[in-house]
Amino acid sequence: MKRLALLWCGAAILGGCSWFNETMRSQSPEDLEPEEKQARLVGDLTAVPINMDMDCVRVEAVGLVTGLHGTGSDPAPSPQRDALLEEMRIRGIANPNSVLASGDVSLVLVQAILRPGVQKGDRFDVEIRVPSQSETTSLRGGYLLETRLTEMRVLGNRVHYGDPLALVQGPVMIDPAANPKKDRILMCRGRILGGGVAMKTRPLGLVLKPDHQNVMISSRVANAVNKRFNTFQGGIKTGVATAKTHQYIALLVHPRYKDNIPRYLQLIRALPISESAPERMQRIAVLQNKLLVPATSADAALQLEAIGSEGVDALLQAIASQDPEVRFYAAEALAFLDRREAAEPLGQIARDQPAFRVFALSALSTMQDYAAYEQLHNLLSASSAETRYGAFRAMWAMNAKDPFIRGESPGGQFYYHVLDVTGPPMIHITHSRLPEIVMFGPGQQFVTPLALNAGNAIMVTSSGGNEIAVSKYTVRDGDQRRTVSPQVDEVIRAIVELGGTYPDVVQALQEGKAGGALASRLEIDALPQAGQVYDRLAEGEPGDAKNTKEKDHAEPVAKAAPARPLPDLFSSSGDGGNHVGGFVDAKTDKEPEDDDDSDGKSNTKKGFFAKMFGR
Repeated sequence: MKRLALLWCGAAILGGCSWFNETMRSQSPEDLEPEEKQARLVGDLTAVPINMDMDCVRVEAVGLVTGLHGTGSDPAPSPQRDALLEEMRIRGIANPNSVLASGDVSLVLVQAILRPGVQKGDRFDVEIRVPSQSETTSLRGGYLLETRLTEMRVLGNRVHYGDPLALVQGPVMIDPAANPKKDRILMCRGRILGGGVAMKTRPLGLVLKPDHQNVMISSRVANAVNKRFNTFQGGIKTGVATAKTHQYIALLVHPRYKDNIPRYLQLIRALPISESAPERMQRIAVLQNKLLVPATSADAALQLEAIGSEGVDALLQAIASQDPEVRFYAAEALAFLDRREAAEPLGQIARDQPAFRVFALSALSTMQDYAAYEQLHNLLSASSAETRYGAFRAMWAMNAKDPFIRGESPGGQFYYHVLDVTGPPMIHITHSRLPEIVMFGPGQQFVTPLALNAGNAIMVTSSGGNEIAVSKYTVRDGDQRRTVSPQVDEVIRAIVELGGTYPDVVQALQEGKAGGALASRLEIDALPQAGQVYDRLAEGEPGDAKNTKEKDHAEPVAKAAPARPLPDLFSSSGDGGNHVGGFVDAKTDKEPEDDDDSDGKSNTKKGFFAKMFGR
């Protein structure tokens, strides 16, 4: 009990993921009007605990990058080298010291962040860097061999290792704009986009506050949550909450909120513990008035969403408001309740209101109605890059198998989508979350003449005219060449046919744009952003129809930002984990231990490494 009480107290002062403080803004009795104090909410009795299961977890390892064509180095004696040699021996590599001395490989430090609620099999980005004393000059063109990531903690001046939590491998993507002669630091840092795979599901849960820790209250909280949220496990309908102890309630992730865990936790904490029908109707009337006041509309909409179908009428009235803030919060809640009336206002808000765009797109992605699909489809042709790509990602979350956006995976290297849409020609590439190229508009072309690099071994050249040569030369395979038209699509496919990876294609596109050979707009991670401000309009009396109609002509009285945490759907996989290098540096005298847990063993434990080195 003392331990969980301390965890709860620590939640008020410690920082975790970027969304944690937002989630902790619960509905306390002091925040509510006197009429609402009768409704005791789950958030009044519980908190989101900070511990190794509920906070972001950093996982780390030593890895080996291959394919560097002389830009690698033989690592100096260190605990990291010892750990890597041991791993290579386990995987059946003969003469591992000779391999490290080849100059074509490099020891790297690998790190990733696992968010709360991550599900087994989920993919995420992994960041890598060479150690500070390494002589490696570039990781460009490299490939990280399969590596097991574990949690590491320093206790008593010793490094301790947990069970393997993820596996990672894949091509290394560094900043294609980095200059090999001037930017050694950038050349020696990179990402494996979507290369990490979670091996375990990380649970969500609530801990009861110290004054409410008993079996009966724990059970009542779980029952209150299960009245509102159910899911299916093995084909059997079950509640999402389980009272594990007198202190802790475990939560399953409801499918509708799988891409918005922060909102899911906020919503659960907005549920009433117990409420009679007359009490609920009285509270709905109070919330309906608060919904029409911009300063209180966010909390009111969340509570009405938590109430469910009985709160819909109040929300439907509010989407007719001329105040964009009121209209947005009402429409957002209706979207999560899968009401088609939310689609049109959210589509308009996503197009016209940058401050609310990311939340409007996220809400549309949860709907199963064609009206929402139609709004997102229309936004694919908008002028704003973040609106277009945001709409694409929302459609992907809605139904990744939709033929219009499904795309393909050339050579199994990356996700590739060519969308037949109007609007300015645009190509979007990602530096986070997953390797992906989205072409907005078919038939886009390079301008010749040109000379571009696609990694260390592939060149894209043309002296003019309607032909482009994509060439590769290696000692093992000799000269290889493809002649294609100037169409960007054909060039991309030729690069992949010659063994090019996603970073190689991205490098060619970025060099083409920088040199004037690519006329199309090229965007990188054009994600709609949270934290943008808007002008809050002057408030009238709640329910004043005349004032509501005239809100469009009211004078702004203050700057405000949406009272919502960033949805997971639009977060970068590196959020909260951009500082690479948490791994114990070479100065430590601790030798990393090999973890023999069977769950952490690869199905290709010896074969993969042996294949890479010709064994």
